[in-house]
Amino acid sequence: MTPVFDDSRLDDPEVLASIDPVLRRLAETGARVRREVDASAVRLLALEPDGRPRAVVAVGPDARLLRAVLEPWCPVPFVAWSGPRLPGWTGALDLVVVLAPGGERDPGVLGAVSEAVRRGSTLLVACDEHSELADLAAGRHTTVLPVVTGDALPATVAVLRALRRLGLGPEVDADEVADALDAVAASSSPFLDLAQNPAKELALAIGDDLPLLWGGSVLAARVARRLAESVRAATGRAALADAADHLVPLLEQVAPRDLFADPFDDVPSPARPVLVVVDDGADDPAVREDLGRLRAAAGSAGVRVEELAVDRGSELARYATLLTRGSYAAAYLGAALGTLVADV
Repeated sequence: MTPVFDDSRLDDPEVLASIDPVLRRLAETGARVRREVDASAVRLLALEPDGRPRAVVAVGPDARLLRAVLEPWCPVPFVAWSGPRLPGWTGALDLVVVLAPGGERDPGVLGAVSEAVRRGSTLLVACDEHSELADLAAGRHTTVLPVVTGDALPATVAVLRALRRLGLGPEVDADEVADALDAVAASSSPFLDLAQNPAKELALAIGDDLPLLWGGSVLAARVARRLAESVRAATGRAALADAADHLVPLLEQVAPRDLFADPFDDVPSPARPVLVVVDDGADDPAVREDLGRLRAAAGSAGVRVEELAVDRGSELARYATLLTRGSYAAAYLGAALGTLVADV
């Protein structure tokens, strides 16, 4: 049986209690940022720049997030590497950064760490310090930042602080990021009803439709992809995140809404797309141009446009805000459909 969106479930205490583990984990993200920063403080103080590396190679599931934050600032080439082995040119002059907050046993990550040690590269590894990965990385050129929460975003904050200390990235205000996450938890609380809760409002806005998510900046595009994954996981429904060049043709092919359709017809109409614009406040002419094309295509096809936006704070704080608010919306969407099952 196809799940039916029921907006009354968004304010049903029993339904919300059933997904409490998911909501509680989202609410505690700010606290986890503070824990990771505290856990890495001693190792961070021990880090001393020893000249600039020739290049930085980042490995792991969130390597592209590091690249998105660092590329405008990093004074040396920065590569987010997804291959099973390190680039052939990586050697003793390079810094290899590995972000593995869940203690990944991914053969590609393990192989990259092993190669980095063998080639004499400087290693910065964020992982459980008692894991197989930490043991494999051990060496005179290795710094292990201990990960205590298993959460990628807090671990990323700790790694970015380390890279700043090495002179390779921007200043990162961990307290600002944590405070921004706490603010999202407060505004997206299950105890706030639909009229006061932006995450529930977004869930309602996309409840019966097919979300097409777009983010114009590199960080906003990453949020869009992560949220599409969250919606698919929470609902079992399709959700697509892509660039404007790919979404505009899709919107142009949407058939106009049938104005004479009977709203009481027992035969359900197929889901229509809804364009969700993830806006992190990036002021870039190319972003504005793409957004204009998307809005024009959506308007011509009668497709609604919803926004997930933030315009205050540092890049990382805005990223964290958008990702977490969207994750709340995905959880509420799953609750309203009855498809989200919390891991207890």
